[in-house]
Amino acid sequence: MTPEQYVQQRAAASGSSFYYAFLFLPKPRRAAITAFYAFCREVDAVVDEVQDPGVAATKLAWWQSEVASAYAGQPSHPAMKALMPLCAGFGIEQRHLQAVIEGCRMDLEQTRYLDFTALQRYCQLVAGVVGEVSARIFGQTQAATTEYAHRLGLAFQLTNIIRDVGEDALRGRIYLPMNELQRFDVKAHEILKRTYSDRFTALMRFQAQRAQDLYDEALALLPEADRRAQKPGLMMASIYRALLREIESDGFQVLHQRVSLTPLRKLWLAWRMQALGR
Repeated sequence: MTPEQYVQQRAAASGSSFYYAFLFLPKPRRAAITAFYAFCREVDAVVDEVQDPGVAATKLAWWQSEVASAYAGQPSHPAMKALMPLCAGFGIEQRHLQAVIEGCRMDLEQTRYLDFTALQRYCQLVAGVVGEVSARIFGQTQAATTEYAHRLGLAFQLTNIIRDVGEDALRGRIYLPMNELQRFDVKAHEILKRTYSDRFTALMRFQAQRAQDLYDEALALLPEADRRAQKPGLMMASIYRALLREIESDGFQVLHQRVSLTPLRKLWLAWRMQALGR
């Protein structure tokens, strides 16, 4: 299997909303975003799939070294072998990849966030930087598009947090800010035990509204000159907002299940944005 085949398989197997947006890109850009996404999946899997925190930390340290070696001209992992020939052309810098690894390291060291400011720092590493790199690959021409990408990445990550509250609780993690739990009188042990209440629903409604506001802010920041090039990101926004609305209409039943959209619906939403711009 070639490195290119490896990253294609890794991206397709994830079933992620991101994959459907990649399908409409020209081949060189599709190759770059697929390789970058595969890298992100590899690093993220260390935290999600490795049970021993010590082993996970060692694996992340290996990835830090691998990225440094790759930028020195010696990649060894197939994801890095696929990505490195494309980095210079799309402005993908070592600091971007190291930031993603650092964000995943935070998952090993921190299971609670005191307030939204603290949570934003984490989101910046695992999602904002990913948005920045993606915007470059899609064909960014305006400096202001970077801020749009960071804001959109934050909205995506908050949507993921809302969707994954139950799954994260099983791992002992709560990404909802602690001061906001207190504000809505929701106890941490209620979330860890996956217990529903009207208070929990009110808390989640607050989280969802913030995410929706961030989507609106991101779209308002996107320069018109880059709107056509950034259609893949807009496709993902359409899919993620549809998912968020689905969670809302289902009454935030996220503690015992993972709400998702069907592949066909994701493809339809992506195609509609590509063809109709909405």
